[in-house]
Amino acid sequence: MAKFRRKTCIVLLLFILFIFSLMMGLKMLRPNKAAFGDPFGLDLLPEIRQHTHLVKTFDSRKSDKINSETNNKNLKSVEITVKPSKGSESYLEERPPLNYYLHVFYYSWYGNLQFDGKYIHWNHPILKHWDLRITKKYPQGTHNPPDDIGSSFYPELGSYSSRDPSVIETHMKQMYSASIGVLALSWYPPDSNDETGEPTDFLVPTILDKAHKYNLKVTFHIEPYKNRDDQNMYTNVKYIIDKYGNHPAFYRYKTKNGNSLPMFYVYDSYITAPEKWANLLTSSGSQSIRNSPYDALFIALLVENKHRYEILRGGFDGIYTYFATNGFTYGSSYENWAKLKYFCDQFNLMFIPSVGPGYIDTSIRPWNTQNTRNRINGKYYETALNAALQAHPSVISITSFNEWHEGTQIEKAVPKRTRNTVYLDYRPHKPSLYLELTRKWSEKYIKERATYTLDHQLPVS
Repeated sequence: MAKFRRKTCIVLLLFILFIFSLMMGLKMLRPNKAAFGDPFGLDLLPEIRQHTHLVKTFDSRKSDKINSETNNKNLKSVEITVKPSKGSESYLEERPPLNYYLHVFYYSWYGNLQFDGKYIHWNHPILKHWDLRITKKYPQGTHNPPDDIGSSFYPELGSYSSRDPSVIETHMKQMYSASIGVLALSWYPPDSNDETGEPTDFLVPTILDKAHKYNLKVTFHIEPYKNRDDQNMYTNVKYIIDKYGNHPAFYRYKTKNGNSLPMFYVYDSYITAPEKWANLLTSSGSQSIRNSPYDALFIALLVENKHRYEILRGGFDGIYTYFATNGFTYGSSYENWAKLKYFCDQFNLMFIPSVGPGYIDTSIRPWNTQNTRNRINGKYYETALNAALQAHPSVISITSFNEWHEGTQIEKAVPKRTRNTVYLDYRPHKPSLYLELTRKWSEKYIKERATYTLDHQLPVS
C-alpha cells in the first residue's frame, strides 16, 4: 500500500511538472517586441483631389495586399464593452521623464449627447468616391452612435465628448504614461471648424491646463481652414501666441542658436503657393513674421518629392510627413526618410517623420481598402519607429493619439460586438499596447538622440 502511494505521488508530481512546463512553453510563443523587418506597402500615386483633413482621397487603381483589417458587418451577437479602470493617485511619480521631442497629433472634435446635445464626428458620414460608379457599390448615409461609430475600432472611453474634462484628463494621463512630451492639437480659428465638426478653439484653455498637470506641452496643428492664406495666417498665429503663449504648457522648441520658439505644424501647406508663404515666412516678405514677437518654427507637410523645393521657397523651417500609411506618399514612405533627412540637413531644415500604428479608414471610406495597413500586433508601429530613429530626426511625430476615423489611434481601444458590427481591437494584448510600445521607443529615442545632437535641452515655456 505504501509503495502504491509513493508511486501515485511520483506520478502526480511528474504531471504537475509537465503542466507547468507546457504553460511556460505557451507563454514563450507570444509575439515578441522585435521590429517586423523591411517596411512594406505599395507605392501609391498621391492624387491630391480635395484638401480638407477628413476628405483626403486616394488613387484607387493600385492595390495593397494587406487588407485583413476590415469590419465584419452582418454578425448577430451580444454587445461586449470593457469599461476603463481608474488611475492611481501617485501616477506622476511612477513614470520616467517625458520626451519633448516626441509629438502626437491630437483631435478635440468629438461630441456626444451628454455634453454636446448631439453626436459630433462619431456619426461621421460615409464619404463618396469621386467615381460615381464606385460610390454606388457601397453603403450611403451616416453612422449612428453610440454603437455604430465612424471607426473600425472602439474607444475604451466610449463615444466620448472632447468637452468632457474627465476625458481630457484621461487622455493626458495616457500620453504621460507613454512618455510623450508634446501634443500637437488640431486647430481651427475661432468660429471655424472642419466639414463635419464644430468650433473647438474654446477648449484650448482646458487642454492647456490639463496638459500642464501632467507636465505635457501643447503645440498647434493648423488645419486648412476656409480661405487660409499668408495674411490670415499672420492674424491667427498672433491670436494663438497672444492668447495662449504665456501658459506654462505652451510648447517652445529650443533651437541650436539658443532661441526658444513656438512651433506650428501646417497641414496641407502645399495647397498654398510658395510665393504666398514667402510673404509671411521670409525676412524680406511683405508681411514677414520673422524677427518679430510672433516668430516661430513653421513645419510644412511634405507629400510629394517636388514639395521639397516649394517648402524651401516658402520659407518654412522644417517638414513633416503626417500619413501613417507606408508607401502611400513619397513623404510617408520609410525608404525615403534618409534622403529627406539629408535634404533637410543641407538647407538647415528640421526633419520630422510621422509614424503610426496602422491605418484603416473603411468605416468612412469603404472603397479605400487598398490603403489599409494591418497593425500586426504592434509590429507595423515598431517598424515605423525603428525607421524614424535610423533617420536621426529632429523630432518624431505620431499619427495619431485619437484620429479614430482613420484607425491611426494609439489611445486605448476595447473589444466591442454589436448586432451588426464587430470592432477591431488590440488583442491578444491589452488596450494599452500602443501606449506601452510608445513609451519603450520614446526612452530609446531619448538615448539615441543625445548621441547625434547637442540640441537636447528641454523646451522652455
